[in-house]
Amino acid sequence: MTAPIRIGIVGCGNIADNHVAAYRAAEGAEVVGVCDVDLARAQVFAAERSIPAAASSVAELLAMGVDAISVCTPHPTHEEVVVSAARAGVHVLCEKPVSTSAAAAVRMIEEAEAAGVTFGVVFQRRFWPGAQRVQQALGDGTLGTPMLGHCRVLLHRGRDYYDSAPWRGTWEADGGGVLITQAIHYIDLLQWFMGEPVEVYGRAGAFTLADSIEVEDTASAVITFASGAIATLSATVAATPNLGSELTITGSTGATVTIGEYPEGSDADVEIWAVPGQERATSVLAAGGFRPDKSVGEVNAALQHLHRHQIEDFVEAIREGRAPAVTGAEALRSLQIVEAAYASARTGQPVRLRELGDEPRMFEHLPVHEEALA
Repeated sequence: MTAPIRIGIVGCGNIADNHVAAYRAAEGAEVVGVCDVDLARAQVFAAERSIPAAASSVAELLAMGVDAISVCTPHPTHEEVVVSAARAGVHVLCEKPVSTSAAAAVRMIEEAEAAGVTFGVVFQRRFWPGAQRVQQALGDGTLGTPMLGHCRVLLHRGRDYYDSAPWRGTWEADGGGVLITQAIHYIDLLQWFMGEPVEVYGRAGAFTLADSIEVEDTASAVITFASGAIATLSATVAATPNLGSELTITGSTGATVTIGEYPEGSDADVEIWAVPGQERATSVLAAGGFRPDKSVGEVNAALQHLHRHQIEDFVEAIREGRAPAVTGAEALRSLQIVEAAYASARTGQPVRLRELGDEPRMFEHLPVHEEALA
């Protein structure tokens, strides 16, 4: 029998539970250790979940002989953790966003490639049945070439959410606001459906939470793709109540499909399937009515089965020596869109992405993250 893949968890925050549960459900994986900068927190986390070892540093965790790690730490720490693991020959699955800057993400990708390790990034909503169905319809020609898209994210995060952790809502620790922390899940799906982004024209601001956060609570953008396709993006965490998220794709065949997530944390359902001869339309909101907002912990728990699908794929990718469902290079695209939107919001100009051959694309203009949006 093949020995189980030995897994370490870096960071013992809320999302770490999803990773532990998913690895335990995956065939051929075993969680052998956790680490957190707060050793007591790591020890309690490990004891409550019967994990053999706890440590206070990534170096100690890597020294346990792990084969792979999950990175569940704050955004700005991702680069250091991923690079350390890659240089130790350890495979990595990193929570979104891959980093807070495209330049850092490129360094992470290069280190993983140089070390020959598997590097995946968590965008578990790609495993929604609705998202899989849209991707299949693009692949089999049902929609033709995507030409028009829209991503709408109307979420609610109140002052209590930001007050509960002082690093939230800051440029230094969060890397931005609604775009990089919440909407990036849906931006990832948008670019997965639409293709390679080449230009972003964005606007952003803090309207209802300006006295609580230094980043944006609301943003909008127009995104152009290499095919010539265009998409609009609108996102906020100031919607009261939370109205979930929705993505619409119209293809060159004239067919239009929409998937919607409501309430937040639910599997996205197909709300519009406007394919000739197969027309169908529903409304998740109209059918179920307004529902109480879920806490972030409840949303994470509801997404656990999607984590399981992605982590099962990650474990299989390691065993099979193939790329995981979402690679570091794939995750870079959504981060580029976010960074370009921030840059455009500051300059008032569209931001184009340079062609770099087979290398990951980079920006001509980068935002100054330390400055609040005008």
